[in-house]
Amino acid sequence: MESFKSTPHAIACDAATIYSKLINPSLIKQLIEAHSDQIADEARKHLDTVTFTEDAVAIQSPMGEVTLSLNREQSIDGQRVVYTASQSPVPINMVINLDAQPDGTTMSTAELQLQLPFFMRKFVEGQLQEGANRFGELLARIPFDRL
Repeated sequence: MESFKSTPHAIACDAATIYSKLINPSLIKQLIEAHSDQIADEARKHLDTVTFTEDAVAIQSPMGEVTLSLNREQSIDGQRVVYTASQSPVPINMVINLDAQPDGTTMSTAELQLQLPFFMRKFVEGQLQEGANRFGELLARIPFDRL
């Protein structure tokens, strides 16, 4: 599996709290709705293609809908949250690594794991790395302590 990781970002919240929020994507939907006036128009257009439920995130893509479901077997309480794509043309995992810091903050790293055919990797690796970086930045901006 190919892996594309974001740069680490500090989040001003403890890892256990962040974990408890990330395993329930419907909380992220509530946050987006509560702060929709603060979201840029372009980002809001992209959010219209995303659906959140209690244990999954569905994204409309040019290839059709991709549903990322919480993978409880691979997730580790307070350390790692894993979402796995179902009905995807290639196996995909979206992983959020959490590293608790002594000062009560958490370092987070977003990671996209895909099983790509070799010939496709060169065509999409830049976009996938950018996607992982943007996702990592988005996580760092979520006020987990206020959810």
